[in-house]
Amino acid sequence: MDRLGDMRLFVEAAAAGSLTAAGRKLGLSPAAASARLLKLEKSLHARLFERTTRQLRVTDEGRLYLQHCRIALQAIDDAEAALQAGQNLVRGKVRISATSDFGRYLLRGWLDEFNARYPDVRFALTLSDSVSNLLQEEIDLAIRFGAPPDSGLAARQLAPNRRVLCASPDYLARRGTPATPADLEGHQFVIGVTSTGPLNELNFVRGDERATFTMPVEPSWESNDGALTRAWALAGHGIAHKSIWDIAADVRAGTLKMLLPDWCTHEAAVHALFHANRYMAPRVRVLLDFLVERFASATGELLGELAYPSAPDGRPKRKESSRAL
Repeated sequence: MDRLGDMRLFVEAAAAGSLTAAGRKLGLSPAAASARLLKLEKSLHARLFERTTRQLRVTDEGRLYLQHCRIALQAIDDAEAALQAGQNLVRGKVRISATSDFGRYLLRGWLDEFNARYPDVRFALTLSDSVSNLLQEEIDLAIRFGAPPDSGLAARQLAPNRRVLCASPDYLARRGTPATPADLEGHQFVIGVTSTGPLNELNFVRGDERATFTMPVEPSWESNDGALTRAWALAGHGIAHKSIWDIAADVRAGTLKMLLPDWCTHEAAVHALFHANRYMAPRVRVLLDFLVERFASATGELLGELAYPSAPDGRPKRKESSRAL
């Protein structure tokens, strides 16, 4: 129990940037808090903080220990809450990872809706277009387009998704509207970039037809932030390859136009990713069920006929399956 108390003191001090404030929160005097932290560092044979007269700075060793302390303490809190409430208590903090565009323009509002139903739930939302390593990072739930293979993660499909080419009416008025994949030659592009490199390879499918195109990187606008690539497309800097979830509202408003709508370039359903072998707290389980319902309604309300490619005659054409990213 002493070790758990020391761990909680360390976590609180790291969050507050002050050992005195952390001790006060836990009912400890400054001297007692300092003594307990020194004892913890001695037992770990590692320095957890760099101390100055103004602040505490977590060391590299401290950041590693902090990550595991948070997981351990959260697991204990979850277990106690589950026992006290018959596994039905929906409260506490949910740590979520989502792509930048989706997090800012859709998920943020949905989390407000969820909080109205469950006011004791708080959120920590990380926006990143890279795939979070949930096994190492402090994330309860990640929402991603596609289901990255990982034996330690479970994936629950939430909604269909396809990626489409789009551009602003202003750009198309200046540069022309491509009618075939071959017509993309000579156009300007806005390219998303991940840790593995630029996402500039396009593989087109229409019935039995196949085509490929590589968006040139050097003359293009590039960013690792999906919200920025959307903003650049809206500003007329070039053609972007975006998830239909990110641009559906723009297409309906007329600020972006879909290009080559009868061609498929990528199908990767929206998935919720979570730890397969870890206890799922009630707040996470209830949020996951809420997202399943919210995506189901939004697929019709927001996407409608945009959810699937159009057939050559212009009618919506449903896809039977999706492929993971």
